[in-house]
Amino acid sequence: MNDFLKHDHRRAHGSTNERRVLMALIMVASFMLVEVAGGIISGSLALLADASHMLTDAASLVLTWVAYFFARRPADPKRTYGYSRFQILAAFTNGITLFGLAGLIIWESFDRIMHPNPIMGEMMLIIATLGLIVNIVTFYLIQSAEDQDLNMRGALAHIMGDLLASVAALLAGAMIWAFDWVIADPLLSIVVALLLIRSGWILSTQSAHILLEGAPVKLDLQAVVKDLLGHVKGIDNVHHVHVWMLTEDDTLATLHARVHANTDHNQVLFAIKNRLREKFSINHATVQIETSKPGQIEDEQKITSHSALPQE
Repeated sequence: MNDFLKHDHRRAHGSTNERRVLMALIMVASFMLVEVAGGIISGSLALLADASHMLTDAASLVLTWVAYFFARRPADPKRTYGYSRFQILAAFTNGITLFGLAGLIIWESFDRIMHPNPIMGEMMLIIATLGLIVNIVTFYLIQSAEDQDLNMRGALAHIMGDLLASVAALLAGAMIWAFDWVIADPLLSIVVALLLIRSGWILSTQSAHILLEGAPVKLDLQAVVKDLLGHVKGIDNVHHVHVWMLTEDDTLATLHARVHANTDHNQVLFAIKNRLREKFSINHATVQIETSKPGQIEDEQKITSHSALPQE
C-alpha cells in the first residue's frame, strides 16, 4: 500500500447522525407538499415562503447526508486526505442558498405589500401550527445529534430558519384571522428573510475560511512559534510556519525548525509534534529539521526578536 494511503484523515461520524438527517428529510419533504397546497388555497405568501424554505431544507438535508456518506470513504491516489472536506463544501453551499432564498422572499414580500391579496387566515393559521410542530420535531432531531460539526450546523441553520418562518406564518395567520391585517403576512416574511441572511452570512463565512485553508480563528501563529522556542530544547529558530484546517476538527501544519549542530533530530522532531498536538490540537504536522551553521545562531536570534515568523 502506498504511504499516503496509510494516513487516513477522514472523520468518523456515527450512523445515528445520518439516521437523524434522513428522518428529518422525510418529515420536511412530506410537510412541504402540505404547505404548498395550503399556501395556494389560502393565498398566503408566508406559507408559500415557508414551503419554499422547506424545499431548500430538504435539499440541504440531502446534501448533509451525502456529505457524511462521502466523508466515510477512505483516502485514494486522487484524494490523499480523503473526502472529509466534502462536509465543508456542503455547509458553504447551504449558506449560499440561504441568501438566494431570502432574496426571493423579500422580492415577493414587497410585491405583496404593493398589491395585497385576500388571505384565508383560519386555514393559514391551522397549517402554520402544524408546520411549527413539524419544524420543532425536526429541529430537535438535528440539534440533539451527537456531532454538531459545521455540516450539521448548516442543516440546522436551514431548519431554524424554517422554524422561524412557521412562527411568522402562525402570527400572520392569527393577525389576519382576528384583525384582517393582510399586510402582516409580507411584513413578517421580510423579518424571516433578514434572519436567513444573518444565518447564511455566518455559515458561508465560516465554511469559506476553511475552504481557503485558513488557520483556526483562535490560533496565533506567533504564539505557536514562541511556544516551541520556549518548550522544545535545541531549537534555534522556527520559520516557514503554515497552519490550516482540513475540517473544523482537523488542523494541519508545516514548519521548518533550525536546531543546534549536535542536537538529536529525531528527538526534536518528536518533541515538536508532541507539543503541537498537546498545546494547539494540531494532530498532523510535517516538520523539516535543519542544522544551524556556524555563526548563524546569533543572526537567527536577531531576526526572531523582530518577528515571530522570520523568513529565510
